[in-house]
Amino acid sequence: MSTPATAGRGSITHVIFDMDGLLLDTEKFYTEVQEIILARFNKTFDWSLKAKMMGRKAIEAARIFVDESGISDSLSAEDFLVERESMLQELFPTSELMPGASRLIKHLHAKNIPICVATGTHTRHFDLKTQRHKELFSLMHHIVRGDDPEVKQGKPAPDGFLAASRRFKDGPVDPQKVLVFEDAPSGVLAAKNAGMNVVMVPDPRLDISHQDVADQIMTSLLDFKPEEWGLPPFEDSN
Repeated sequence: MSTPATAGRGSITHVIFDMDGLLLDTEKFYTEVQEIILARFNKTFDWSLKAKMMGRKAIEAARIFVDESGISDSLSAEDFLVERESMLQELFPTSELMPGASRLIKHLHAKNIPICVATGTHTRHFDLKTQRHKELFSLMHHIVRGDDPEVKQGKPAPDGFLAASRRFKDGPVDPQKVLVFEDAPSGVLAAKNAGMNVVMVPDPRLDISHQDVADQIMTSLLDFKPEEWGLPPFEDSN
């Protein structure tokens, strides 16, 4: 785990969470389904392509998928989404929390730190993914989804994080006082484009070249030390 950059330390007042692959273990579903689809074309799905798709709006990720995998002549981005959708709808309701997610969210909420989610996921998928975790997500001050009218462009554009900042009480919040948690390279860039601080919790299979923009890198939310950012420490941190 790296130490946070000096600039953000001691000044954080608000926290924004990404969702897929950060709070919920859903990225594996996308990988599984996309591997099945590519196998039909005798192609394999690798993490260099996965990295380019992560965190983006569905249609943007779909275009990257068919173009980069070389199947665009056989399968359009739109048809890919239709095929993927039916498989994902069965998987999403089984979504599980990532390690440390519940502990961190409950801690920040108990300490009255304003928290929210900014996700590229559209409402219909959000509801499926979170249906087993409604109580935890109810602790969020608000949730900005990918189909929000204020989110004109997906990550790495800062739209989602800026919209999230505006909706806090007395928002918008000074971006230098906001800490974003992300797992995707495009999400990290989106947060930095919004002028915010970023903790990245990347999948271990993600190439290290994608990990040089974040202010702090860690392998799990369980490793986060709130006091390093001026936030109240965990009660059990000795």
